[in-house]
Amino acid sequence: MSQSRTYRVRTYGCQMNVHDSERLSGLLEDAGYERAAEDATPDVVVFNTCAVRENADNRLYGNLGHLRPVKDAHPGMQIAVGGCLAQKDRGEIVRRAPWVDVVFGTHNIGSLPVLLERARVQREAQVEIQEALETFPSTLPTRRESAYAAWVSISVGCNNTCTFCIVPALRGKEKDRRPGDVLAEVRAVVAEGAVEVTLLGQNVNAYGSEFGDRQAFSKLLRACGEIEGLERVRFTSPHPRDFTDDVIAAMAETPNVMPQLHMPLQSGSSRLLRAMRRSYRQERFLGIVEKVRAAMPEAAITTDIIVGFPGETEEDFQETLKVVREARFAQAYTFQYSKRPGTPAATMDGQLPKEVVQERYQRLVDLQDAISWEENQALVGREVEVLVAEGEGRKDGERRRLSGRAADNRLVHFAVDEDAALRPGDMATVEVTYAAPHHLVADSGVRRSRRTRAGDAWAARNGRPPAEPAPSGVLLGMPGVGAPAPAPAPVGGCCES
Repeated sequence: MSQSRTYRVRTYGCQMNVHDSERLSGLLEDAGYERAAEDATPDVVVFNTCAVRENADNRLYGNLGHLRPVKDAHPGMQIAVGGCLAQKDRGEIVRRAPWVDVVFGTHNIGSLPVLLERARVQREAQVEIQEALETFPSTLPTRRESAYAAWVSISVGCNNTCTFCIVPALRGKEKDRRPGDVLAEVRAVVAEGAVEVTLLGQNVNAYGSEFGDRQAFSKLLRACGEIEGLERVRFTSPHPRDFTDDVIAAMAETPNVMPQLHMPLQSGSSRLLRAMRRSYRQERFLGIVEKVRAAMPEAAITTDIIVGFPGETEEDFQETLKVVREARFAQAYTFQYSKRPGTPAATMDGQLPKEVVQERYQRLVDLQDAISWEENQALVGREVEVLVAEGEGRKDGERRRLSGRAADNRLVHFAVDEDAALRPGDMATVEVTYAAPHHLVADSGVRRSRRTRAGDAWAARNGRPPAEPAPSGVLLGMPGVGAPAPAPAPVGGCCES
């Protein structure tokens, strides 16, 4: 294979997929491929897919259709499809899109370079889907998209049986990494310059169940607090069933664990939670919220909510609105129920008309937007420390702003002077001057700033000497760490834990 072959990876879905795509990029570069320039046609296009929602299928096949004439015009171009939708559809992908060269599943992403080469030599599609994990993904080469923030998987798979979710069937049973391996990777990414780490798992706080330690997750959080140079620790997504008091204590007592929690609710109706096979009820969820707020009054709590689950009545929906009012989430990622073949919910009685679901969905969005706005307005006049990001503010250039995340993961757009020397990875303390439902603005100028090793790492990666500032407002478009931008798409974990 020529050293000049180029690639591009397109990612759909949750944080686990984003991190898997970093590994796919690392595997390809380890095999001699180079990342394609933005304005160039790549030799290899890899789709890393999601299967959580129904429109994922349409989106994939639509994109494959658009690529067919591009491939016809570029002999030797290859297309690969991986991820959850590949695990689900398998040979159906090649049947519907015979110009696809490689299909691989969630358990064998390490096979991608070999499958591409085999398809090229044999001139026929390669479909390889494993039923069990070949090797823990974190042992694979990784091309991390960010110089300052890193994903670290602590487990893969899920042992839950939520009736709406297809992901456990595609990702398999939960497999935990040993704590020493996790901490070694955290130390390694910090040594490379990262100041923020997000611990990932389909059900992240069930960590330790495989090796019999029910407090393994809280111990892991406390151990992260001992790592010099690690300034921010986040995690996603926890399940209310496994959210124990020792985890709350570890969050509150470990300074570098951020005052932020994303905990999926799914429904406020205890009757529907039972039908969903969610092993908690409304009172349990609100009890966790109350304990978190007592231990960390400044914590921002976000959630996932499904509207229109089969059999949902107006009374059930009112229970969801009740929880939203009481919990006062900083943000909620709301979804209209999507029927997924192969899940128990797909065949349940009481499938709701789309117009009913849409009307309830809009009421929920309106309520949550009002709460988010009120909660954000309470922060006007406060100082927050922001980790400067890249790719978080689309209009920053024209408005002479930079963007980043506060400790509680709220998105902050802040004004900078022309001679600002801040780089992605540096820290800026700013005063909030304006609040919108989904972001904060700080236009009174930077009060204090702190250059960091992460900023140096960003500068080195982008060919800038450590003393040279990044151009104001020119941000580079990496996937956001922590809670993604508000949108009706799966964000809270692969299976919306």
